[in-house]
Amino acid sequence: IADLVPLDHNNRILARQGLERIRRGNGNPGLLALLRVGKRDYRHVVANDLGFAVAPRLNAAGRLEDMSVGIRCLLADDPDEAGELAGQLDELNHSRRSMQRTMQDEAMAKVRAVLDELRDRDLPDCLCLHDPDWHQGIVGLVASRIKDAIHRPVVVFAPESEGASVLKGSARSVRGLHIRDALAYVDARNPGMMSAFGGHAMAAGLTLAQDRLPSFERALEEAVRVFLDGRGLQAEIMTDGEIPGPDINLELAGRLRDLGPWGQQFPEPVFEGAFEVLDHRVVGGAHLKMVVRPLDGHEPVDAIAFGRLPEDLPASGALRALYRLDVNHFRGERSCQLVVERFVSGD
Repeated sequence: IADLVPLDHNNRILARQGLERIRRGNGNPGLLALLRVGKRDYRHVVANDLGFAVAPRLNAAGRLEDMSVGIRCLLADDPDEAGELAGQLDELNHSRRSMQRTMQDEAMAKVRAVLDELRDRDLPDCLCLHDPDWHQGIVGLVASRIKDAIHRPVVVFAPESEGASVLKGSARSVRGLHIRDALAYVDARNPGMMSAFGGHAMAAGLTLAQDRLPSFERALEEAVRVFLDGRGLQAEIMTDGEIPGPDINLELAGRLRDLGPWGQQFPEPVFEGAFEVLDHRVVGGAHLKMVVRPLDGHEPVDAIAFGRLPEDLPASGALRALYRLDVNHFRGERSCQLVVERFVSGD
């Protein structure tokens, strides 16, 4: 689940049985401790909890310091030791999030600068971003966010170590462009430009000397043009349609939850709809908690948009949202909640 392995028939059986064991309290001490610091109740754990609460904390150790902390946490037999290690991982994850926010803001500023230079012209088919102060353990996360924002293949570079002249790059692509094959095209026509590269259709990593970055940018732009062959990069969003207001309820949310685990090649349904925003506030410093009402006038429902702030809401008119229907557990109570994936003005 956390590493996006395809959930084919056998893997879904294994994942479902594993989740049921955790819900019965049979997870190992480290996993239970990670769920606890992630503010998840193991009795109601679902696949998303592993992907968004457990995995980021384990990954934070390898990104910023020493991945052995995460390994020791998962191997710990003593609950107290597991809890202490999970606490360390949680602190590292807080540091990772702070660093990621800073790098994302700086990266988006660079994108805006490119747009200002282009004036009314379109963005190039791919974008390379670099800053000597960025951390190489975070570049993949930043590349993913920037790629989502501009719908272009993005490569983000950072020094291999502080002050190093060698850059580590992390690439993220969009549907329609195999980024690893594009890098192979660059390598075939520019032997030695990259000292190493590898990956797959949607993500790749590479290493090159800093003084070769400008020539790499030009070579990658050429590769992308060849691979696209005149095709534009048009974002497509697939949804499972609209749910009538009366059906946005706890019963349906529970049924969808029970149909999991959802994951790679077995995606959770994403619905669309238009809503009136009745109330909103920021929670956790970086997430938007809302009360919304379907435009058909049915009962209000809670909604949350992770990584969003009030200024991201449309200035006026209805909120048109793409969302998942979820069951929220809070202080022993269960309620229906919309988890907003994306929103735009419904005007």
